[in-house]
Amino acid sequence: MRKAEVYRNGELAGFLIEDDNRHYTFSYDDDYFLSNKKSSISLKLPKSQKEYRSEILFPFFFNMLSEGVNRKLQSRTLHIDEKDHFAFLLATAIDDTIGAITIKPITE
Repeated sequence: MRKAEVYRNGELAGFLIEDDNRHYTFSYDDDYFLSNKKSSISLKLPKSQKEYRSEILFPFFFNMLSEGVNRKLQSRTLHIDEKDHFAFLLATAIDDTIGAITIKPITE
């Protein structure tokens, strides 16, 4: 199981989890959810107390990943399997992303 914190504009917004079967869960942090001043991270992931579940990496997060030649270069440089989307997300979305969302791995 791999876990990550999801930040929006530097504030903890929620948690993204990949289980051992490569199924995914996203849930909002309680404090973020309760704040009326903070919007959802995506139209497809509206603020809710429920956990969102998917058998594939949520398209919102998948679209943060590089493609083509850049992905091949990152794969070789970072020693990550090109098909391991979650590993790519954890390695490349820590900072300097396009947009307000960043992803930070949770190590236990």
